[in-house]
Amino acid sequence: MSKRNPHSFPVELSVVVPLLNEAESLPELTAWIRRVLKEHNLSYEIILIDDGSTDSSWDVIEDIADTEPYVRGIRFNRNYGKSAALDTGFKAARGRVVCTMDADLQDSPEELPELYRLITEEKYDLVSGWKKKRFDPLSKTIPTKLFNGVTRKLSGIELHDFNCGLKAYDNRVVKSIEVYGEMHRYIPVIAKWAGFRRIGEKVVQHQERKYGTTKFGLERFVYGFLDLLSITFVSRFRQRPMHFFGTMGTVSFLLGALITLWLVAQKIYLAAHDKAWLAAHGLRARDVTDQPLFFLALVAVIVGVQLFLTGFLAEMVTLTGRKKNPYLVRDTIN
Repeated sequence: MSKRNPHSFPVELSVVVPLLNEAESLPELTAWIRRVLKEHNLSYEIILIDDGSTDSSWDVIEDIADTEPYVRGIRFNRNYGKSAALDTGFKAARGRVVCTMDADLQDSPEELPELYRLITEEKYDLVSGWKKKRFDPLSKTIPTKLFNGVTRKLSGIELHDFNCGLKAYDNRVVKSIEVYGEMHRYIPVIAKWAGFRRIGEKVVQHQERKYGTTKFGLERFVYGFLDLLSITFVSRFRQRPMHFFGTMGTVSFLLGALITLWLVAQKIYLAAHDKAWLAAHGLRARDVTDQPLFFLALVAVIVGVQLFLTGFLAEMVTLTGRKKNPYLVRDTIN
């Protein structure tokens, strides 16, 4: 197995911080990160991703970058969401290890050196923070526990807090995955399906929000569940969609065909063997098309054919399609 030379990276640690309207917390956050990492003699960069803020966040980033050469900034033309910000930050990161954290000061930079050590010395591909003690209302903590339990069950990854913003990654991970939609909650799942299975967890300090208000509502749990179903399907069948659609199509087609054949055989049997009895009672063998079951079987056959066609089309899209990054970057500071 080839070894990666840590000296081939411009910096040891990249800290990616997605933000939306966090102008008040940015000076304190960057100063805190700088103090902690300098104490541990780590070379680093801070990449601040302004996700279409409407306050003075970008002005603050420009002021910080004027005096601090380790700060880089990327500004979206509008709000695209946290997944877009993280994906863009991952592409820009140059560090041997890449850490992500929120900009609201609820994630502590004191955790960064240990997260860096777990990646470089313990050889984890990804380490996720676990906010074991949270300073959030019950309306947020209870749905979070339910969400984490369902994700744990479906993904097979034993993490307590999938949605924790404080995570550390080997550089190979962030350069190999793509985060879109609202998939930032499922980066460990995406990484696992990409072949990065050394996934660990670390209990991290969680702090009360000091400035502003949360940017997420309860609807994120609904979206999160739908995204989980999506990422589970895409992860397993992205390269072989015919296995999914073809299997369902085969079952549906065969079920419909067998029911139709059974109805036809029943009609022939009754007409041949019970003709006298039916005539004595003034009855006749029931036509196949008079039975509701026939139309259900016909629907099953049609659905089966459609699923087959869907599988073929999905295979063609997989072979020829190429996803483009739709995020419009307005300004950058390097």
